[in-house]
Amino acid sequence: MSMNDDHLRQAVREAYGSIAGGAANTGCCTPAVACCGPAPQPEAGDFSSRFGYSPEELSAVPEGSDLGLGCGNPSAIAAMAPGEVVVDLGSGAGFDCFLAARQVGPSGRVIGVDMTPEMLARARDNADKGGYGNVEFRLGEIESLPVADATADVVISNCVINLSPDKPAVLREAFRVLRPGGRLAVSDVVAIAAMPDGIAGDPELLCGCVAGAAPVADLTRWLEAAGFTGIRIRVRDESRDVIRDWAPGRGVERYVASATIEAFKPAAA
Repeated sequence: MSMNDDHLRQAVREAYGSIAGGAANTGCCTPAVACCGPAPQPEAGDFSSRFGYSPEELSAVPEGSDLGLGCGNPSAIAAMAPGEVVVDLGSGAGFDCFLAARQVGPSGRVIGVDMTPEMLARARDNADKGGYGNVEFRLGEIESLPVADATADVVISNCVINLSPDKPAVLREAFRVLRPGGRLAVSDVVAIAAMPDGIAGDPELLCGCVAGAAPVADLTRWLEAAGFTGIRIRVRDESRDVIRDWAPGRGVERYVASATIEAFKPAAA
């Protein structure tokens, strides 16, 4: 089944909305019943701990913030400092935003952007529960961010850019909202082998953070075209052991792996 850009965005929006409403998930971005059947699923924290979050981080955020939807820990590579402004692309229920808020402190600010109203409502409720006065959430698409030019010191994202049908636009937007000298710190899945049609064309795996993964060479080229320098993409081969559980029996771990993606906006033109 082929999907145009609008259909893909709507499918992702519906999948996220379902999870925000309480559906189980498989550690990717689709309800468990969609890609893994009705078998009992691990807790969200189990997925997150396997992707690098510490017990302290998992216990530091409001309950319900961590939905187990990531494929890494962008906070571990972003080196956020007190007073900085952070923009999170695809902020979900707010998990990474709340961790960022602890690092930037009350003098800093965190802006989460998500296109799913149900996720946005859940994130705002979590922010209220946790008393996060330095975090705000905005409704919008990551290809057209509701953020002014040169706002952020850091742009983070966790397993979201692969879902976009226009990844070059996402990277251009990240570059635009960064201040000169700002940095990109992303965890995402990348393609490590050509996918067979049965995986590449599967709508559930498109929504499930697999079929939309781009090769490292393409990501590097798009980052360069957006204006980024100091690009570093590191594939985490060990992540394939976790990704296998996203769609058991489908062999998706042969085609995608988690990676850290870092890049910088030049300090001066």
